[in-house]
Amino acid sequence: MNYEVTEEERDACARDGAVPLRNVVSEEWLGVLEAAIERDINEPGPYFHGYVPDSGVGRFHGNIRIWETDPEMGRFCTQGPLVSLAAQFFESSKVNLFYDQLFVKEPGTENRTRWHNDLPYWPVRGQQIMSFWVALDAVTVESGGLEFIKGSHAWDIWYQPETFGKTSGHGEYERNPDYVDIPDIEAARGSYEIITWDLEPGDVYAFHAMTVHGSGGNLRSDVRRRGYTVRYCGDDAVYDTRKGTQGHLRSDTHADGDQLDSDQYPLVWSSD
Repeated sequence: MNYEVTEEERDACARDGAVPLRNVVSEEWLGVLEAAIERDINEPGPYFHGYVPDSGVGRFHGNIRIWETDPEMGRFCTQGPLVSLAAQFFESSKVNLFYDQLFVKEPGTENRTRWHNDLPYWPVRGQQIMSFWVALDAVTVESGGLEFIKGSHAWDIWYQPETFGKTSGHGEYERNPDYVDIPDIEAARGSYEIITWDLEPGDVYAFHAMTVHGSGGNLRSDVRRRGYTVRYCGDDAVYDTRKGTQGHLRSDTHADGDQLDSDQYPLVWSSD
């Protein structure tokens, strides 16, 4: 049975740029994801990116577009409970899968994920573009829970993409003259309205592609922080390769302004 998004949750996301959703992913689906994550850690796909902190403690494992090579991840992204969430938030006539992404911070991985907004990295443009971040473990700020700047999706400020710390596997991003460098939010936390929520396994952060967010390291010694995110697009999203967008997310068959429907960005739901 699919999760039913309430009017209050839709309104909160529209106002704040992010909202927590409880008990979205069933234990059965969590088992599917947990097994797939371990497969990816043991035999990473082609877009793996990761690092071991300078301290030698912990490890970060990341990957994208896993659904294309792992059939079970593919089944989750195209038939799982997040598809219905996207359709409900967008209230659109269709939903396209954009891509999926894995973030694993093993215990003691102290490196932060710096503050950023997502859309400047992505070769798409539109308002109906969201991420759904699934917790596989109990998540708190101490273990690397996501933090969001309330209402920042409405700023319409495109921040220059930068490489995330020591992450290997991704090159430097081309500078875009229309973007601005992100301020040092961490040094001025009191100047921003930062919101966050603890999650239990199966809970989801739902957030807009322009919402500024980041996370701390996993400072716990006893808890992993496995997050699996799926990004979806609605009616108004079109392909758009601006300077600074991530090369691994681009298409060989799309021109700027094209609708996404394709093997790479498949149609996963339609009102027809």
